Amino acid sequence: MSIAALDWGGAGEPLLLLHPNGFCAGFFDPLARRLRDRYRPIAVDLRGHGASETRAERDWYRYDWMAADVAAVLDELGVGEFVALGESLGGGVATYVDRLRAPAMRRVMLCEAIAFDLPGEATRAAEADAGGHKNFMAEIARKRRPVWTDRATVRASYGSRAPLDVLAPEFLDAYVHWGFRDRPDGQVELACPPEVEATIFEIAADPHGAIGAWSNLAGLSATAVVLCGDRSDLPMPWFEAQAARAGAELVVVPGGHFFLQEDLDRAEALVRRYLA
Repeated sequence: MSIAALDWGGAGEPLLLLHPNGFCAGFFDPLARRLRDRYRPIAVDLRGHGASETRAERDWYRYDWMAADVAAVLDELGVGEFVALGESLGGGVATYVDRLRAPAMRRVMLCEAIAFDLPGEATRAAEADAGGHKNFMAEIARKRRPVWTDRATVRASYGSRAPLDVLAPEFLDAYVHWGFRDRPDGQVELACPPEVEATIFEIAADPHGAIGAWSNLAGLSATAVVLCGDRSDLPMPWFEAQAARAGAELVVVPGGHFFLQEDLDRAEALVRRYLA
């Protein structure tokens, strides 16, 4: 199995960066470059994303197995103690990494982490009807256009419509660069196939997905802080419950689900404040 990672170097404390579903390690590139004076940023392409291996089996995308990949990368790089930032899917996976590497993870920023007791919530994330379970986000993911003429066309389209129209230019450029692969025919395609992204949204409702991440919060060895956007499309009570379960501070930041990438200066300041 092949798992890819980016290591920006630096002599400081290792900083593990775990990305949202559908994105990749390179999404953090602008932030990582800002932090090399204090940290050694390392970001992992979770399985099915970026340059990491993709498979068709549904269970292959369990959060706990993604975390095992991350732990293997840290071992390969000789990382001992570290701090971490997990965003969305990456936040859920970070709770499993904590279990695997305790007590090596000293502190963790959980940014809009997918760590919820979903069966107990009536949410768009796992809606049920007479035909079985349908997942709102999975349906959206399956409709994504996988192949584009070139990156300039991708950037113009993504930068003009929700949800990525709020991204700071540096982060949008990073996603367009790292989140797409060059094709032999000269076009580009999503590095995370739409079906993989959809499958991971569906996995969230499984015991080894967001539900397990929720359970992990009560036993974190790392000191945690929970961050969310004041305009997030996810309910504020979810994040309040996360903070309470983890015994963590709750920080509400102006912005939506991707608040971290809406303002590079602010993202840098948040990391320096909460992971110091």
